Amino acid sequence: MSALTGKDDGLTAASVPSGAVGVLKVRPLGLDSFRENVVLLSRCSHVLRPERLRGSRRVELTAMGRTLLATTMIADGALLEPDEIGLPQPLFRRLGVQAGDPVQLAPARPPASLAAIRAKVDGLALDDTTLAAVARDLADHRWSDMEVTAFLVACARFMSPEETLGLTRGMIAAGSRLRWDGRLVVDKHCIGGIPGNRTSLIVAPIVAAHGLLMPKTSSRAITSPAGTADTMEVLARVDLSEEEMRRVVETCGACIVWGGRVNLSPADDVLISVERPLSIDTPEQMVASILSKKIAAGVGRLVLDLPIGPSAKLRDSRAALRLRKLFEFVATNLGLEIEVIFTDGAQPIGRGVGPVLEARDVMAVLANHPAAPADLREKAIRLAARVLDADPDLPGGRAEARARELLDSGAARRSMDAIIEAQGASPLTAVLGALEHEVLAERPGPVTAVDCLRIANIARLAGAPTDAGAGVEILHRIGDVVRRGDPLYRIHGSDSSDFAFAVEAAGIDGGFRIAS
Repeated sequence: MSALTGKDDGLTAASVPSGAVGVLKVRPLGLDSFRENVVLLSRCSHVLRPERLRGSRRVELTAMGRTLLATTMIADGALLEPDEIGLPQPLFRRLGVQAGDPVQLAPARPPASLAAIRAKVDGLALDDTTLAAVARDLADHRWSDMEVTAFLVACARFMSPEETLGLTRGMIAAGSRLRWDGRLVVDKHCIGGIPGNRTSLIVAPIVAAHGLLMPKTSSRAITSPAGTADTMEVLARVDLSEEEMRRVVETCGACIVWGGRVNLSPADDVLISVERPLSIDTPEQMVASILSKKIAAGVGRLVLDLPIGPSAKLRDSRAALRLRKLFEFVATNLGLEIEVIFTDGAQPIGRGVGPVLEARDVMAVLANHPAAPADLREKAIRLAARVLDADPDLPGGRAEARARELLDSGAARRSMDAIIEAQGASPLTAVLGALEHEVLAERPGPVTAVDCLRIANIARLAGAPTDAGAGVEILHRIGDVVRRGDPLYRIHGSDSSDFAFAVEAAGIDGGFRIAS
């Protein structure tokens, strides 16, 4: 039953015939339209003349048994013949066609699921049927970026726990699900917001060295200078297919891959692609995003890290408790065992902020290097211990000692080396940015606060994560006593214009607070 229409209408545009008006031949174009589906038509098209598109530029394409919506652009001159349709690379891949293949074209009727946007604007709650239709159409790229944005903003006003559960269910159903033959599958995840907090790249090899399965999927950075996948890509390839991901996990016990390639909760990838430039990261969308990906990956037990700090995503214990309850409500109703842990988010973890710098910290910890950041090492051990607690054969109270033993002995490092080799060489030529600027203490005294959000913004302005070698190298922490002129952190960059923006921002507010 639909919350929008009061009847069981399915809410899919595919069930509404739109009356195809003709067929055109495919011409692939060397254009990247990113997530948007865009087509080019000749101004003299045999099928659809520009004047037919004055009310709406949306068209419906059908080929290879698949139907997608797209926005039309008109080409003048000799770029296209009247009997051709130009497809940029993303749409060309999604339709699965070849050059010269026929494509059926029609003016599009908007997906019925778009009514969910108006319902949320009007303050209505959406039922499971409606949310499942939204997730399906998002996964099938039937919504434009503008429509996705409107939905996200409308949901940000209010979304009930039941709606969050329904959206999570719909997002899981819209993609693939991995099965692991009844074996114990675990994972660890952090909601982000703390620069340098790259514990997953240490926890995964510890867990794999112990013998549990950990198919770690991660999104790329949304509002941060680096996500887990961005940092792992410095070390190995992360855009693995589902078959490749399964092979790595079966061989090594764990993987650390980008979730956008494996069709696990594909609707989430669409939402994230819009959230990223808008810096939208609401609690409800966060819960649906994280849990849909974990359940689709076949995870049975999840350890979730919620950092709390004055400049973290969660500023106080009240907000953290509310988010914990929402995670527990959705996870329990979907059969996922979850343990939520509150951690210290008062300042960055480790020394590096940005993919290359964070990868350097991770490998230093795994190699037991004397100069490895102790805070990153100890936090990773504590989180790995909570994951290992899932092993019924591990005696009670032994999990932290076991995690420390696997790290100290080099077993975790060997496990990471095996994962890197199995995933394949990184496509990046990732080196630390040659441009450097040190931000200096303006007065002597103890460091009393470090603004995580400000440091993250400066690292992003420097070019991270797009430029893997850009970022911030932290040189002092809360409690350190500095002299006037001491370097607090070092900005790295490769592009002079990006680097200049970061240096200018640091000059306005460096993010460090020093008591007089």
